[in-house]
Amino acid sequence: MRVAVVEPYFGGSHAAWADGYRRFSEHDVTVISHRDRFWKWRMHGAHVSLAAEFRAAAAESGEFDAIVCSSMLNVPGFLGLARSAVGSARVILFMHENQLGYPLSPRDRVDLTYPMINWTSMLAADLVVFNSQYHHDQWFADIPRFLKQFPDYQQHELIAEVEAHSEVMPVGIDLRRLDRAEARPGDVPRIVWNQRWEYDKGPAELKAALIALQQRGAEFEVILAGEQFPTDPEEFVALRGELGERIIHYGWAEPSEYASLLVSSDIVVSTARHEYFGISVTEAIYAGAFPVLPDRLVYPERIPEELHEHCLYSDDEDLVDKLVWAIANDEARRSAAESLRPRMAAADWQVVAPRYDRAFLGS
Repeated sequence: MRVAVVEPYFGGSHAAWADGYRRFSEHDVTVISHRDRFWKWRMHGAHVSLAAEFRAAAAESGEFDAIVCSSMLNVPGFLGLARSAVGSARVILFMHENQLGYPLSPRDRVDLTYPMINWTSMLAADLVVFNSQYHHDQWFADIPRFLKQFPDYQQHELIAEVEAHSEVMPVGIDLRRLDRAEARPGDVPRIVWNQRWEYDKGPAELKAALIALQQRGAEFEVILAGEQFPTDPEEFVALRGELGERIIHYGWAEPSEYASLLVSSDIVVSTARHEYFGISVTEAIYAGAFPVLPDRLVYPERIPEELHEHCLYSDDEDLVDKLVWAIANDEARRSAAESLRPRMAAADWQVVAPRYDRAFLGS
């Protein structure tokens, strides 16, 4: 079977997902993509050039049996322009995120164009895949209010149709690579924060929590890793001055170093204001870190209920309390972290790729 993965924004987690499926699938997978730049332009216009590349790929190697589209793609536009090469291919839309529930940055304002691209793409797909139950439920809770903003022909009757051809499947992650990593020795508990260095991941909340933790006299070290951008969050710049030598890593880490940092970490913390899956947190937990996460977003779905008391925090003060507990209760922390590892392994590509292969081809 031949599968085309069409990804307008090939970078970060989107690139890892597309490449991972190509590597681990039993099918012949071709990735057709553009660079991870200018996300708004990608959503508006990438379907034009990607359709041309798709037609060329089909002309060279034959028709595809399935087309897997990223949530950044205008699927109706793509299918219209690629129609001569689409044939009977099954069309899947994989929802990494959606633009209806995504929090706006201080530089942005509400623009209904982008969630409408998501919505019409769902209508054009044979199968819509959400990466978590939380993501699925949030979308179907929000879409009626979104459609009510329009003056007529509000399409509410189509919501049930889209939900009927929707499924929940995790993002595939190459977790097994972490099994080969060597941990850095250390006697002081290490806290890792390994998400995108952007506003929606809560750098201000992290800074406040770590300074409060220091003021309580806790012994800890910090690893600040993750995808950086040209300008570091001002909160992280300030943290370097506040915590000094407690920060044992700051910034981007190459894959082998990143894996070593994770397996040497004792606690992973998230202060995210937005999270539909949580790839970096899943990686850290699989590597052996105890999670301290918000009691909202996707996280209650990730952590079994019996561990919510120690793993999920309700507010800023509770975050610090949970970190203090994790540092002070070494044996209980390690035991809980070990119990979570098999749960995270369900997102490994060796488990997920066969699920994709069956679902994407409709078998």
